[in-house]
Amino acid sequence: MTQEYLISQIQKKKSYLCIGLDVDLNKIPAHLLKEEDPIFTFNKAIIDATHHFCVAYKPNTAFYEAYGLKGWKALEKTINYLNENHPEIFTIADAKRGDIGNTSTMYAKAFFEDLAFDSVTVAPYMGKDSVEPFLAFENKHTILLALTSNEGAFDFQTKTVDGKELYKQVLETSKTWKNSENLMYVVGATKAKYLAEIRKIIPDNFLLVPGVGAQGGNLQDVCKYGMNKQVGLLINSSRGIIYASNNKDFAEVAAAKAKELQLEMEVILNN
Repeated sequence: MTQEYLISQIQKKKSYLCIGLDVDLNKIPAHLLKEEDPIFTFNKAIIDATHHFCVAYKPNTAFYEAYGLKGWKALEKTINYLNENHPEIFTIADAKRGDIGNTSTMYAKAFFEDLAFDSVTVAPYMGKDSVEPFLAFENKHTILLALTSNEGAFDFQTKTVDGKELYKQVLETSKTWKNSENLMYVVGATKAKYLAEIRKIIPDNFLLVPGVGAQGGNLQDVCKYGMNKQVGLLINSSRGIIYASNNKDFAEVAAAKAKELQLEMEVILNN
């Protein structure tokens, strides 16, 4: 998917909502556990109920890998269902990969070719040759971890090195990599006030912003500091939507929560 197409979907749906499909069998409604594939059954119900209100879905691969082969098959069925039924939806493999060149190429093939995701999250710690293999894929996007929402982000990301915070050096350096126009960046919603500084360095790139809702991030603040002329934001909500109910009405309640966020986004877009 091209960035231009993603922008057109944001404009059409009046939404920049991304829904995280982080399926924990301990949290999904108990009646689904009787299904042959409870993970996919849950995902399909959530997708069917919420796709009108979002422009992206983001399965975190850890929630599938934890269940072994069955979990991976459920992930495969989920991405196939999305690509076949909702090709207009931007898909994110939240895998946080990143390794030396040949290994990164294989990771990229796994997510971009075999599973046919539109994008994958990547850790920048190993530098240029660990990220460029992902960037080599046409019309695919690499979402680089820039400034994350967890408490441990302050261990390294905001440390000053040679007079500049490390996350800023990551942003500036990444712009010099081959095919850097295919980069997006992860910035946690709990770091909203950092967004103004981040936008000075990468004014035009999309930002994937997790942490709105359950993690305490504020949508208004994120948009105030992070939105650009093309919107340039994908606001992720996972638990706040998919686990809004653990009863048989879980999909309907999830849809209501997604619509609530979408309407809030529409108001911001119209102002």
